[in-house]
Amino acid sequence: MQGFRTHLLQTDKYKTNTLVLKMKAPLSKETVTLRALLPYVWQSGTSNYPSMKALRTYLDELYGATLNVDLAKKGEYHIITIRLDIANEKFLKEQPALLDKAIELLSEIVFHPALENGRFVNQIVEQEKRTLKQRIQSVYDDKMRYANLRLIEEMCKNEPYALHVNGQLEDVERITPDRLFAYYEKALQEDEIDLYIIGDIDETSTLEIVESYFQMPKRSARAQKKRHVQQKVMTNVREVVEKQDVKQGKLNIGYRTHITYDDDNYYALQVFNGIFGGFSHSKLFINVREKASLAYYAASRLESHKGLLMVMSGIEPANYKKAVQIIHDQMKAMKQGDFTDEEMVQTKAVIRNQLLETLDTPRGLVEVLYHNIVSERKRPIDEWLARTDEVSREDVVRVANQIELDTIYFLTGMEEAK
Repeated sequence: MQGFRTHLLQTDKYKTNTLVLKMKAPLSKETVTLRALLPYVWQSGTSNYPSMKALRTYLDELYGATLNVDLAKKGEYHIITIRLDIANEKFLKEQPALLDKAIELLSEIVFHPALENGRFVNQIVEQEKRTLKQRIQSVYDDKMRYANLRLIEEMCKNEPYALHVNGQLEDVERITPDRLFAYYEKALQEDEIDLYIIGDIDETSTLEIVESYFQMPKRSARAQKKRHVQQKVMTNVREVVEKQDVKQGKLNIGYRTHITYDDDNYYALQVFNGIFGGFSHSKLFINVREKASLAYYAASRLESHKGLLMVMSGIEPANYKKAVQIIHDQMKAMKQGDFTDEEMVQTKAVIRNQLLETLDTPRGLVEVLYHNIVSERKRPIDEWLARTDEVSREDVVRVANQIELDTIYFLTGMEEAK
């Protein structure tokens, strides 16, 4: 539709209708901070509701509709998300045209923001700049998040993925209403845009409503070229020790899996991660936290579109070397196939339950489906479930042996680090 895609998901599972607009662009140092600010300026006022208070009052009038904005990194892309949840009029006595009003409001937020003199309102931009600075700085107060951020910065140095989702503190002050508005117009022209509408809806009439309100500026219907994920050739493992005034050490370890969401080995990688550190029955949890009592927490997670595996643990600073060794031992065990059939069965069951639970919410359903857009690889849910069940021990060992250690990052106290 005029260079963007609309996805309609007809279901009677929910009593609400959910609209999710996603805008995707390559991660870039020049634009990351502008992008991080833009959705928050959008939700602060439109041409008809020129302040956050006016906009929130109107949402209340729409039977308590909710509006949220969000930012995410998926692989080398920066994603803006705007979500609007509204009651389904079928369940209301008066049956007002709520879906119509929700689509109209979403289009107004994006295409008709509050302006003064043909650019964003200075007061709104300055207010949101202050809030953005606080969001960026809040990472430094949460040492678990901070350690994860620092691991990625060190591991992906000189790669777009190293950029923080909320942008760079030193760039916030340089943003003016004019500059942000110029970037906004560019984003409407060039971003890959997907609109999801989920609920008990009539597809034909819903599409007509979308067509009437979503009058895009003239833009190419051709989707962006898929961005090649930068894969670093491993030469040596980096060890980074950082000292701060902290009581609990944060040990984060990054690996390159060389497998992304669009790879056939993706299902086996999911099972690998579940056994290694993804769940409460995993090797990291049992051996590092429970048996050795070395960690307050120990877990691993995948970045599916970048091909990274990250281990996160909280330890006593004195236990650094011991904890690193035990984590290495668990990886070695995975590479050697030292795990039980019971662990395989349990992990597959948890993956299945997690996926089905995620699909139980409109938000989760969109996130699962949006993986297909980012990777340009369609994975129907039934295929996902079936292929996960088919993963063999040999498949898990094979992907384990592709994984390479990249960076060890340790945040420790001022005294303890040796």
